[in-house]
Amino acid sequence: MHFKLVTTLITVLGFLACDTPELNNSDQPTTKAVTAELVTSELANPWGMTFLPNGDILVTEKSGAIVRVSNGEVVNKDVKGGPNAISRGQGGLLDIELHPDFESTKWVYFTFASDEGEGSGAMTALSRAQWNGESFDNHTVLYKGSPNTRAGQHFGSRIAFDNDGYVYFSIGDRGNRDNNPQDITRDGGKVYRLHDDGRIPTDNPFVSIDGAKKAVFSYGHRNPQGMAKNPMTGDIWAHEHGPRGGDEVNIIGKGKNYGWPVITYGINYSGSKITDEQAREGMEQPVTYWVPSIAPCGMAFVSNSKYTGWDGNLIVGSLKFSYLVRLVIEDDKVVKEEKIAEGIGRVRNVEMGNDGYLYVGVEGKGLYRLLPE
Repeated sequence: MHFKLVTTLITVLGFLACDTPELNNSDQPTTKAVTAELVTSELANPWGMTFLPNGDILVTEKSGAIVRVSNGEVVNKDVKGGPNAISRGQGGLLDIELHPDFESTKWVYFTFASDEGEGSGAMTALSRAQWNGESFDNHTVLYKGSPNTRAGQHFGSRIAFDNDGYVYFSIGDRGNRDNNPQDITRDGGKVYRLHDDGRIPTDNPFVSIDGAKKAVFSYGHRNPQGMAKNPMTGDIWAHEHGPRGGDEVNIIGKGKNYGWPVITYGINYSGSKITDEQAREGMEQPVTYWVPSIAPCGMAFVSNSKYTGWDGNLIVGSLKFSYLVRLVIEDDKVVKEEKIAEGIGRVRNVEMGNDGYLYVGVEGKGLYRLLPE
């Protein structure tokens, strides 16, 4: 593939301000620099992306279009047959993910803001459709949060599959932190788990509780906009936006409460306190967190990659500071953290391509591939 090379060398520099110690294994070989190579600039807000077996990339635009990129060229700006997303505030067409057995099933999954159902406004939905080689057939909504709300913030949302074929997706608290995240009878501020066809697993944690949302797998979340399976352990990891400070990375556990807004390392945007508590019994602590906020969006575990010493690392995008973060993980703990691709722009998404390279969606700039030095 022939892409336009961005001439600025984007070096791996410095450590971020959070409580993660430096890696002691100093003789571990690591990639010291990456170069951002522009794949295409014909994307406005590339919210999600997924890679077809032939190397083509399906990219979701927040405005509602699905774009197909082949060999660095946009070959279809509006792939038909996907969701009818409502672009509202932070909502729109959000994530996209292939079924783990895509070669056989051809199913592709989406999260998006939908105005169907109870109430005015919109709420996050999960759907799937079958890829026919050019467009989608058989689009079906699998789960729709309710009720709709006219709030414009905190739709989430990301999608991931575990080793058993369950599909996980997130819905943010929709700006209603006092009611949604801690209440399992309400949608919002949750991570959900379903069978791939939308059925609710009988071993979901709240299926036997009267009035509970049976699809809920974990709760107490604010606005999760990153989710990925750790290929080393099979666990589902997620990150979420804090308010002013308190962005978190978490390992998602069955029935666990991640504390928002009862506990947080963040404060209100005005500078006032949300709570005096940063920990409470029965509520999970993050793997790591950021103060000040980096505004995380998109995440990917490095695997089968071209980056020396990076396999098993977690890559997180920063909307606020226009870089990515490389987290070195050992025994489910962050032992080193450093910035990469500084100055690349507002990172909306990062994914591992099936060619061994990281791909980065950047608001207002397009799609990049990171090449190791």
